Amino acid sequence: MRAKLFLVPPIVAAIAASAAWAAWAADGVDAEAARQEKTLSWYTSTPVAQAQQLASTFEQQSGIKVQLLRSGGQAVLRRLQQEISAGRPGADVLTMSDAGAANGLAKQGILEPFRPDGFEHVVEGARDAQGRWIAQRLQLVGIPVRTDKVAEADRPRTWSDLRHPKYKGLMVMPDPSFTAIQLVVVAMLSQRLGWDFYKALRANDTMIVQGHQQVFSAMQQGERVIGAEGADPRSFFDGKPVPNQAIIYPADGTFIVSSPTAIIKGARSPNAAKLFAQFMISTQAQKVIVDSGIHSSRVDMPPPDGQPALRDVKVLPIDLDLVEERGRELKTRFSEIFQ
Repeated sequence: MRAKLFLVPPIVAAIAASAAWAAWAADGVDAEAARQEKTLSWYTSTPVAQAQQLASTFEQQSGIKVQLLRSGGQAVLRRLQQEISAGRPGADVLTMSDAGAANGLAKQGILEPFRPDGFEHVVEGARDAQGRWIAQRLQLVGIPVRTDKVAEADRPRTWSDLRHPKYKGLMVMPDPSFTAIQLVVVAMLSQRLGWDFYKALRANDTMIVQGHQQVFSAMQQGERVIGAEGADPRSFFDGKPVPNQAIIYPADGTFIVSSPTAIIKGARSPNAAKLFAQFMISTQAQKVIVDSGIHSSRVDMPPPDGQPALRDVKVLPIDLDLVEERGRELKTRFSEIFQ
């Protein structure tokens, strides 16, 4: 059976979780052993400001130093895979936005099963049943626009609208070879709309940048005024409203992309890794994520200010097996179109 990601609405998930996990007990963490390990290595695609805040808060609470390597989701995954091939994985904990790749790593036996305190509160479909990965955050993907440059009547309402020639020279989007979120979107939209959709975006002179931070920056600088795929601008603005940017959630549906956190099997600091993974889904860490304008993976946390609850958004399914199995092919095809 193929793995598809359907995120259950929070209220339904909470009821299901309370029934399914009534007799469940969290895996233990030896906090003293974790402190004796002194350091841990975290490879992550978490936005820079949030990653630094999370690492700093954990360090202050635990006394354990976090060695942070931050890049795009595909970049951190390539780094880890190269290190594993060489027999020297450098990460103790990995966070990225490619649940398909996380499933693949889990099947290969690379991820350590761990169900920490709070596991039962994570949205159904955003956690591996065995605890081999747990979503740190949920990213709603839509179409950001410069509200001062694009009149409301002229704004795209669906993904297909982006094909229109009137948007030529106005759009920017990230590279799926760098960011895992865009890889998921490319995988699903190329299935739903065909590669002709991306050929039309190429004909519209869509600018390709590394990641979502660069999409936001290009729009703020006025180089482009529509994101052909992007995150809520508030997530790059300390969670605050951006005066001249807004996000459109397409009428034909949006994608909710989970960002798995996982412990690498054979980690050099296994106890510290578990303590950090447990911290990552704590209400304290999840509040950092929500306050930055990104949805929490927990059903008992509110949505970010000014953003819809997950149950209020039309969601398109994500085929995690397709993303995992065809990732290289998808990136190559995208590159061929936009080169």
